[in-house]
This record gives sequence, structure tokens and C-alpha cells, in this order.
Amino acid sequence: MAAAWLNYAREEYGKVDQTFDYRKKNARKRVRTVLQVLILLILGYLVIHAVFDIKTYREPDKAQWTSDRGFIALSYFGVSRSGSSTLIAKPRLEQHLQALYDHGYTTIAQKDILDYYNNGKPLPERGLFLSFGDGRNDSSLFAQPMMESFNFKSTMFSYANKMDGKDSKFLKPKELLKMTRKGYWELGSNGYRLTYINIYDEDGRFVGMRDEGDFAEIDWARDYTHYLMDFLRDADGIPIEDRTEMDERLTHDYEAMESIYTNTLGDVPRTYMIMHANTLYNGMNSLVEEVNTRHIPRLFDMHFNREGDALNGPDGQLQDLTRLQPAPYWYTNHLLMKLGLDTGDEMHFIIGDTDRAAEWELLGGAAEYIGSRIALTSTPGGTGRIHLKDKDTTGDLLLKTRLSGNVVGHQSVYLRYDRTRAAYVQLTLADNVLLVTAKKPGEEAQTLWTHEFPGLEKNRAYPPGMQQQRQLEASIQDGKLAVSMDGSVLIEGLELGEAADRGSVMLEAEASPLNKKDTIYDAVFDNLQLLSLQADGTPGAHVYDNRRSGLEQALHVIRSTVNRTVDWAIETF
Repeated sequence: MAAAWLNYAREEYGKVDQTFDYRKKNARKRVRTVLQVLILLILGYLVIHAVFDIKTYREPDKAQWTSDRGFIALSYFGVSRSGSSTLIAKPRLEQHLQALYDHGYTTIAQKDILDYYNNGKPLPERGLFLSFGDGRNDSSLFAQPMMESFNFKSTMFSYANKMDGKDSKFLKPKELLKMTRKGYWELGSNGYRLTYINIYDEDGRFVGMRDEGDFAEIDWARDYTHYLMDFLRDADGIPIEDRTEMDERLTHDYEAMESIYTNTLGDVPRTYMIMHANTLYNGMNSLVEEVNTRHIPRLFDMHFNREGDALNGPDGQLQDLTRLQPAPYWYTNHLLMKLGLDTGDEMHFIIGDTDRAAEWELLGGAAEYIGSRIALTSTPGGTGRIHLKDKDTTGDLLLKTRLSGNVVGHQSVYLRYDRTRAAYVQLTLADNVLLVTAKKPGEEAQTLWTHEFPGLEKNRAYPPGMQQQRQLEASIQDGKLAVSMDGSVLIEGLELGEAADRGSVMLEAEASPLNKKDTIYDAVFDNLQLLSLQADGTPGAHVYDNRRSGLEQALHVIRSTVNRTVDWAIETF
């Protein structure tokens, strides 16, 4: 009897247990189903958004516009995922635009500019004409989400000879027209083609004429001009065409441009941004200028003829407007510093990591703290300086850092800086030359040592955007200086005298006179470490350490690896 009851109980328990299992399985199925539906909805939203571009530009309330002070114009050459020597990286562009948005800039349309100059209509207090050059696919792809995020309007410029769609780098006419439908984009023209003439290479050899693709193969072209800017000349600078031939050549470009745009877009864009900037109306050959002047106002309502200054004031001319072309290597504070110079407006510079920033005193310029990097921006024609606070750097000291700013510019490390005694020990990497300068109390500063690093051949100028990284190690022990660069010992036992007695650590940025177009410079200091030195010269405890560590470093390595992998895939496939 007992055995029978036991068997019965087991059977009933099994049924209950089985029912419980079924319920658990059903519950898991329901959870999975809900998650799958959510994932499908999210993916569907992303696909619909990408395919149908459902966001639409929101027109500003122009009744609130009251300004008569003009507007700024920014023109980016192009955008890529990780950046290059000519294309700004997507994250940096986003930071630029975020800063402009935070400063209250409102983008304006081409018609707003025409109404301002022709009809006296006001603009927003901080009006921004934003544009991208060359009609590049990647610029459209990467900039579009930012236009939507900030509700910015921009103009996409293009070359007429790229309208045939043979080069996949450039947007096709249908794509350009589609971009304008939601209001974020307008169209403009850079002209018929980008071709260079009267070229001399770095050794002074005459090259003649090259289209854009072939021109890139000529390293360090010493002299050249744009196709529309001069007579065709021989190696001695003598014209090889007469006035009529020159007129016919330039006229053909303008007429071809007009025909192509009319046939592909329905009309010629109303805004022109000529290549080469700052040439027309600036002392060029008067006969060539006359041909350009005959065609440009006929085809275009306004013309951004100049580059270098951002501000177009109330006395500006529609056929001689100016724009600023931010370089890909400009940190956001560099852009803000330049806009402050051009407009006279007060700018609020970005700081980045506030905890890291709290360890430094800003003495001039602006500093951004980005993980293990300090990007120090100079004032226009002046310096940027930060001074390390609350650290005992008076004893024997070892400094390590990677100098990652551009070659053309001055990046300085002060191992000793004593404001009270007006004394210091300064190491400066200036235009690929390392200098050691010391100033003793009551005396003039003296350059104690210089070393020029191998680089370009003589008589060849470094391009302003040429980048480099140099690993610096410098120490002061018993009043003597030792310096290594990139693992090579350069200085040992250099006597410093009273200049090395005491003082704190300071970093400095300063633009180079070699860069004629830009008086602002970003010095970059990576992985900065300060260590005490023991009596035997070996490193002791860290006085200051700006390197990433722990989880922060692990995440940085993962992000960097993923980015490199994606970049490789894009370039390969």
C-alpha cells in the first residue's frame, strides 16, 4: 500500500514539475519574443530613418532677428571618419559644431544673405553660413546627422565636371537634389573643374598644367595658380596664349559649367566659391580679371572670393565675400580663438576633463584635457600657458612626454619656472629644432643649446599642417640638464646655474612666424609624467602622471582597436 502511494505521489509531482517547466519555458519564450520585437522596431526605425530621411529642417523664427553686424562663414573642405591631412575627422567636426551651437550661432540660408545686403533685412545676432566643398559623398554621409542634431542648414559646393557620376567619391546630381528636399542643404558651385597651371615643383622645374588628381603627385609645388587666374605661361613666365585665346579658354569653362548644371540640376546654383581664393580683385592680371568679372555676376548672385577671415560685416560685397576654412588639425579651442579674433566676441573655451584641468593653472590661451592628452592653444600672436599647481617640483626631477603638435609651431616645457625671480629653464621644439634656453635672476635669457632634427631638404618649407610625434625625456639633477629625444641621448650634464635652483613646471604653446596664414597654434602633450630623481639618478615616485590607467586605459585600447579595424575595412573594401 505504501509503495502504491509513493508511486502515485511521484507521478503527480512529476506532472506538477513538468507543468512548472512548461511555464518557465513559456515565460522565457515570451521574454525572447518581446525582446525580438523591440530589436526589430529599433532596427526598423533606423532603416526607415536612413532610407527615407524622415527628419525635416525647422525654419528659425526670423521675426526675432535684429542684428546688423553681419555673419561668419565657415567652409570645411571635407569630412571623413577618422580624418586626414585634408579632411576633418567626424568627431572633431561634431565638437566644432557643438561649440558653435553652444555659443548661440544660428545657421543662415543663401537667401538670408541676399536679403541682408540687397534689402537691409536683419540677421540673427550670431549668424553662421556653413558649407562643405567639392560635393564629396563622405561629407554628406558624416555631416547629415549633425545637421539634424543641431538643426543646422549648410551649403554643399560641387564641381560641374564631377556631375557625370564616374567618380564614386562625389555626389551625383540626383543625390544632390535629394539632399535639398528636407531643408538641411542648399547647393553651391566651386566652378567647372579644379585644375592648376604654371606649376613649378620644389626644385624650380617647370611642370605646366595638371588636373587635381595629377597635381597631388607633385610634391611640394613651389609655385602655381588656378586655371581661371592667369594666362598660360612657359617656363620663363611668358604667356603662350594671346588675349583672345585666354578669353575663349576661360569662357569655355564658365559656359560648360552653366550647361552641365542646367542639364543635371535644372539651374546653376546661385552661390560661387572660386578656386583660387584671394586672387581675384587682388592684383591679378587685369585682362584675366575682366573675363572672370564678366561671367561670375552673370551666373551667381553671390561669390565667396576670399578666404582667411570669417566675418562678413555690413559693408561687405556680395561678389567679394570671405570665409574661414578650418584646418582638419584645429582643435575646437583653435576655432573659437580664431572666431574671437575675427568677430571681437567673447568665447567660452572647452575644457574637457575637469578633474585633470583642476591640477593646472591657466595663464594664457586655452587648454583642453582629453584623456592622457593636453591640447594647449595659444592666443593669436601670443602664447598659451598652463602652470602645474600644488606639486613639489623643486627637487631633482625627470619629465617624460610625447610632443604631438604640428612641426610648424613652438611647443615648450619649462622644467623650472620661477615667476618671483624671473628665472626659468625652457626646452622648446620649434619648427623641428630643439632649443634649451635658461634665464638666471636679473640676467637676459640665453640659448644654451640647439639641435635641428633631420627633416625636409634645405630650401623646402614645412607645410603648416605637417604632423609629427617626438618622445621627450628631460631631467634636472644637481643643477645639470640631461635630454633624450626619441630614445637618443642629446644632452648630458649641461650646467644651468641659478636658473635651475627652484621653480615649477609650465607648458607653453606659440605660433611660428613660418606660418604666415595662422597666428594660433595647438601644442599637444601626451602621457605627461613627472618623477622625482633619487641620488643615484634612478627615477623615484611619481609627482604627476597624466597617463590613462586601469579601466580607462582598457576602454581606450578597445575603442582604438575597433576604430582601426573599421578604418581598415572602409579603405580595403
